[in-house]
Amino acid sequence: MTLPQDRPATAVPTPGPQDSGTPPASSSTRWAWVPTRSLGARHRDRIMAHLVGLDEADRYLRFGYAATDAQIAKYVDMLDFDRDEVFGIFNRRLELIALAHLAMPDAPTTPPGGGTAEFGVSVVRKARGRGFGARLFEHAMLHARNRGVQTLTIHALSENAAMLKIARNAGATIERAGPESEAWVRLPPDTLASHMEQIMGDQAAEVDYHLKLHANQMGRLLDIVSEVKANLSKASHIAGE
Repeated sequence: MTLPQDRPATAVPTPGPQDSGTPPASSSTRWAWVPTRSLGARHRDRIMAHLVGLDEADRYLRFGYAATDAQIAKYVDMLDFDRDEVFGIFNRRLELIALAHLAMPDAPTTPPGGGTAEFGVSVVRKARGRGFGARLFEHAMLHARNRGVQTLTIHALSENAAMLKIARNAGATIERAGPESEAWVRLPPDTLASHMEQIMGDQAAEVDYHLKLHANQMGRLLDIVSEVKANLSKASHIAGE
């Protein structure tokens, strides 16, 4: 399987152990709102860093084979941010821990009743088990229906139980063909409420991102102040000897 130019290579890594020191969210908090930010061409470096950070097994599930850094770089370079939509979830340190690509149908080939978009997602190992993949799928469904798309599809390896579970829970129909599976879910037409939901969600995610950015900048400033104070104290001690 090669990296397609007009659709995301689809797979979500299978759940792994938490290595961030934070236990998985409980079922009562798993479906809390998760700030999901739209990404653009200026984020290519962050997207690249996220994808090359996947290990060989995760790359195999994400792209259908263990993609090399060069192949991933080509995929990132081919992302069309004018046509498609790319979303991300950032942690408090502004690390891109979950990434989704919603590949929209080409306008000239879109049928009058709407077309088919394709969804691809990846989540870093330390952020697994928190429902981020499912939240990104819900986010993609909302954005797709608001752009007149009728069907959202997922192409995944049949062994990718996590991705197929996300699709199944969203009401998708799944067909297996040996090592590969295809899932698709019909989307309802857009409404005023769905557009308002998207606008409010996007704005809230932007506010959340800038709050995290401000907190990180303040943290770095405090670190600098602490380092300066420590150096001054050390210099004063040496001068007093």
